[in-house]
Amino acid sequence: MSTNPTHITAPDGTPFIEVVREFDAPRSLVFRASTDPGLVTQWLGPRELEMRVVEFDARDGGRYRYVHTAADGAEYAFRGVFHTVTESLVIQTFEFEGAPGSVSLESRTLDDLGGRTRMRQNAVFPSVAARDEALAAGMEHGINDSMDRLAELLGSGAVRQGR
Repeated sequence: MSTNPTHITAPDGTPFIEVVREFDAPRSLVFRASTDPGLVTQWLGPRELEMRVVEFDARDGGRYRYVHTAADGAEYAFRGVFHTVTESLVIQTFEFEGAPGSVSLESRTLDDLGGRTRMRQNAVFPSVAARDEALAAGMEHGINDSMDRLAELLGSGAVRQGR
């Protein structure tokens, strides 16, 4: 398991969140784990939720939708559109279907650190209130769990180039 911490910054009075995490894996593998739906289901979201991909077309103009399901059957669906998808930059919209109309714009950069990768995710929400609601709903827990699970997946050797 990686010992790299996840840094979450949510400055007071701004509709902004930044997440930074370094991974002990090359950028190409971090990118693959972030864009291959079969891999995304293995790390995205809190451990206590199961993830089902409905649609996941990680290309410019592609759409995604996935559903997290809790042990009690409660479902949490998310959707968006990919605007830019390259190995170093992904730009997408993000909407929790439980808060329709509150769409954030997210960018994820993957910096090559010579066999290691720094992931920097920025999200801009439509308002400070929308950002604060997302944080209050457990977003930090989901981010931390996701980043730890991604590090574990990358460390397991399960993510390889090609198939």
